[in-house]
Amino acid sequence: MNLLEILNQKTVIADGAMGTMLHARGVSFDKCFDELNLTNPAAVADVHREYIEAGAELIITNTFGANRFKLSKHGLHHDVAAINRAGVELAKRVVAASFKEVLIAGDVGPLGVRIAPYGRVKLEEAREAFAEQIQALAEAGADVIIIETMSDLYEIQEAIKAAKENSSLPIIASVTFTRDDRTLLGDDPAKVAHRLAEAGADVIGVNCSGGPSQLLRILKQMRQAEPNAKFWVKPNAGWPEQVSGRIMYPADADYFGEYAVQFRQAGANIMGGCCGTTPQHIAVMKKALATAPAIPVAEISIVDEDEVTAEPAEQPTQLAQRLANKQFSICVEMDPPRGLSTHKLLAGASLLQDSGADIINVADSPLARMRMSAWAVCEVVQRQIGVETTLHFPTRGRNLLRVQGDLLAAHALGIRNVFVVMGDPTSIGDYPEATDNYDLVPSGLVKLIKQGFNMGVDHSGTSIGQPTNFFVGSALNLCPQDMDTEVKNLHRKIKAGADFFLTQPIYRPDDGPKLIEAYEAKHGKFDKPILAGILPLVSAKHANFLHNEVPGISIPDEARARIEAAGESGAKVGVELAVELIQSIKGWASGIYMMPQFHRYDQASEIIVAVKE
Repeated sequence: MNLLEILNQKTVIADGAMGTMLHARGVSFDKCFDELNLTNPAAVADVHREYIEAGAELIITNTFGANRFKLSKHGLHHDVAAINRAGVELAKRVVAASFKEVLIAGDVGPLGVRIAPYGRVKLEEAREAFAEQIQALAEAGADVIIIETMSDLYEIQEAIKAAKENSSLPIIASVTFTRDDRTLLGDDPAKVAHRLAEAGADVIGVNCSGGPSQLLRILKQMRQAEPNAKFWVKPNAGWPEQVSGRIMYPADADYFGEYAVQFRQAGANIMGGCCGTTPQHIAVMKKALATAPAIPVAEISIVDEDEVTAEPAEQPTQLAQRLANKQFSICVEMDPPRGLSTHKLLAGASLLQDSGADIINVADSPLARMRMSAWAVCEVVQRQIGVETTLHFPTRGRNLLRVQGDLLAAHALGIRNVFVVMGDPTSIGDYPEATDNYDLVPSGLVKLIKQGFNMGVDHSGTSIGQPTNFFVGSALNLCPQDMDTEVKNLHRKIKAGADFFLTQPIYRPDDGPKLIEAYEAKHGKFDKPILAGILPLVSAKHANFLHNEVPGISIPDEARARIEAAGESGAKVGVELAVELIQSIKGWASGIYMMPQFHRYDQASEIIVAVKE
């Protein structure tokens, strides 16, 4: 069977994940999966068999990491040829036993090392390593060479050269992208498509990355760039999530079935699944294509460039999605540590996540006191705990250069939720002599982000290469001394593009409706989400201090009387008061923004659990 001739006649269904299936059979991720071709071929054969039974017309050998560099980490660098030959031979045995016509693709993954000009491995050394693997796959009888999950164009070009020099088999070349529709080295889908076509790949495409939605978007852009090429697409089952220590993928088989038809309509010639997918995903895709009307290749239209670029570069944040879906959201503020250690902070974040907190807000130099950079804390919390964060971003103390550089840094670290605030004056903090000049007020910074960075340009109108995807919050005082001024500032922030609002602490449930009513009387419908500030009380002394000495905070007499009467049980009553308040504001608030005092994350946890019951 000749792959290219088959692709002129129909869409080919490939298999799904190999690693996911082997791991489900008890193989640890720190083991060498490729070695199983020699040590446990039955396990690999079972996976191939399940995919063929599900309808796969092309299966990929278990040789993704079978190159000298990756195998050397397991002491197997002398077994490159043996492992690759065994991978093809056991796939051939499974195909023969199935009595079906199934193509075998010899799998070639990244070398696992950086190559020049971004690493020490020279181009010729990389090509030599690829040649060693590809020659073994071809000699063992593979029908096609698949070079997949690449993120470096220099590396994949060397792999294609090695394939052309060491076999006459068709070549599929596939790249993986990050959440922003770029490779790890910043190349966009159009550039990738051009380079792969120029290098001589017979089929080009995308695999791994995110779920079907992102890969459909990337496929359209690649086909726009190379309309005459043949295309391959194999998405993950969505972005992976860590649940109770296990890696889980959210996209089910039916979801893949819906996208199978869309992939074909967008010009995909081969499709299957990557990480997290199973034979069930492949079976549903196969059925969906069989029952949907086929479109002749000549009639598949190339999407207009406007259609491609109009789609978002990445999915909205979890916070944005929750607020859009009217899900009551719980955000909890944490302060960065004063020193190097993040252990206590991470323990607190883990407790909050386990209790049901949706988002962790990270303050930036609260009360103008020196602390670890809030960006670093956001990145550490997102990476180690797996909970989304919101970065507090003060304008005070930052000129235009620093503001924009800091925004780029935050985006590069994977931070997408930003809360724009003026920030505390340095005169009240650790370094009262420090300057706190600024070039932008909060509404100006909101405008810079929403109408500048999120559109792909900086403050001067110069391109920043690609748009950012910030979800921007702004401050709101629900019980201001001057209502007219607060309404005026609120309207200015909405016009600048603010997506949501965080409020100062409130203790009366009717504060929100009063301000909303005042706004709507002047400016019409108010339709922005409000996360109401909740600052749990811990004692009568604490309540009296906030009521008497903190501007903008007014605690009802009844609440202060209850906590006074509680004596040493003041913190318990503080939890009760907070829960009662939260339940009473759900009619107008989209969620809460909780500010635990004195690092009482245990108290915050009690409140979250009580609210979610």
